[in-house]
Parts: sequence; structure tokens; C-alpha cells
Amino acid sequence: MNDCIFCKIIRGEIPSQKFYEDEDMIIIADIAPQAPKHYLMIPKEHYPDIIAMTDEQAVTLGRCLKKVSTLVDRLGLEDGFRLVSNKGAVAGQTVGHLHVHILGGATLNTTMA
Repeated sequence: MNDCIFCKIIRGEIPSQKFYEDEDMIIIADIAPQAPKHYLMIPKEHYPDIIAMTDEQAVTLGRCLKKVSTLVDRLGLEDGFRLVSNKGAVAGQTVGHLHVHILGGATLNTTMA
């Protein structure tokens, strides 16, 4: 998608603080962190959310999530982390390109709003 901010970041049109990149995804710093360590894992293929993804995209997302497990030390998440993917504005999704928040670096609140 030409106007998607995450697609523009993936194409290098918008600068970002990248922590990892491969053929399937990038991991960047969140610009409005909700935890001391707050990254976004963004699949390179554009699709709006987890409901819209195809079976093939689900396989790729699985590879991406598995790769996150190998990056724990590099990302400073040795003590634990939380993965969050919002679907829709009511859930807090502000960019219509599937992405997974990776939060850690402190004891995270366990109450749900």
C-alpha cells in the first residue's frame, strides 16, 4: 500500500530505529513507548489485521514470532516480555497494517482495562 506508514518504513521512505530485519519482517522501536522496551514487529507483506490474513500469511507470521524468540538477548528482554496485536480502532489499532507490539524491560501491569 502506497500510503501505509509501515509500508513506507519497510521501503525506507520514512526513517525508523530498526533493531532487526529479514525477508519476512522488521522490528523497530515504537515511537510512543508504553514500556521501557517497546518494539513493533511488522510483517513486510501488507494486510490490515489478524482476521484479514491468509493461511500463507499466518505461516509467515508464525516464522516471525519464532524469530522473536531468538532475539530476546539482542532486544534486552531476558526477564520476559508481552506480545500484543490489536484488531480495529476499538482495540487501539491505529495503523491498518498488522503489527505485534513487543513490550518488556519492567514488570508490566496485569490488569485489563
